[in-house]
Amino acid sequence: MNDCAVDGVATIQCLVPLIANVIQAVLSLGAVALFIMLLVGGFNFLFSAGDQKKLEAARGTITQAIVGIIIMAVAFLIIKTIEVFTGVSITTLQFPDAP
Repeated sequence: MNDCAVDGVATIQCLVPLIANVIQAVLSLGAVALFIMLLVGGFNFLFSAGDQKKLEAARGTITQAIVGIIIMAVAFLIIKTIEVFTGVSITTLQFPDAP
């Protein structure tokens, strides 16, 4: 990690690791939340005991979790596409060297 403080004062360079950490944290927490939603929906589906309302609620939870996974996958693909076209690694925020 580079030293982003100059004479004890934070510079704009300090935002780079901060943004990278925020992106990684959001993706990790989102993945954990979606996994928990799938587990809860699955358990509710198994223990619905034939009750149609509980069954529909469980299907809704599972559907929402799958839609969330798809949205996260599309967002990741958009980030990777931006990386390919610009040459800037957004997930690690590594800028290419100037020519």
